[in-house]
Amino acid sequence: MAETSLSQLLPVEAIVTGIEAEDWRAAIRASGELLVADGATTPAYIDQMLAAVEEYGPYIVIAPGLALAHARPSAAVLRTGMSWAGLATPVEFGHPQNDPVELVIGLAAVDHDGHSGALSRLARMLGEPARLRELKDSRDPVAIHEMISEYEKSEA
Repeated sequence: MAETSLSQLLPVEAIVTGIEAEDWRAAIRASGELLVADGATTPAYIDQMLAAVEEYGPYIVIAPGLALAHARPSAAVLRTGMSWAGLATPVEFGHPQNDPVELVIGLAAVDHDGHSGALSRLARMLGEPARLRELKDSRDPVAIHEMISEYEKSEA
């Protein structure tokens, strides 16, 4: 089976910027609602993402200003998908080095392996500080999607 691209997993409709979130729970909920709206998950997945952080702490804050909200594969995941929730005002997740968070990427996976290629590409893309800044600073979902697509073409 062909590897699913980031730009397929993260459609323009699942990219929203300027989201108002009063705390980390609201930030995760926003990324989860985008997954639900895109048809990747049921609303139960949002509760699973929140429960993961309540149980394990802010381990999802993987880089300065960036959280990867997710939960284990479950029946609440209808298909693998991603969402992009850019926050209007950064929020604290309680991570000692990487707070505050200004971007929450939601990830829903049907299994443990199907998304690993896309996740590695995402990590490489977001691991470039200049590119990450450009992506975080953009307020235009279409421009963000195009930047991700261009990155994937350059990597191919």
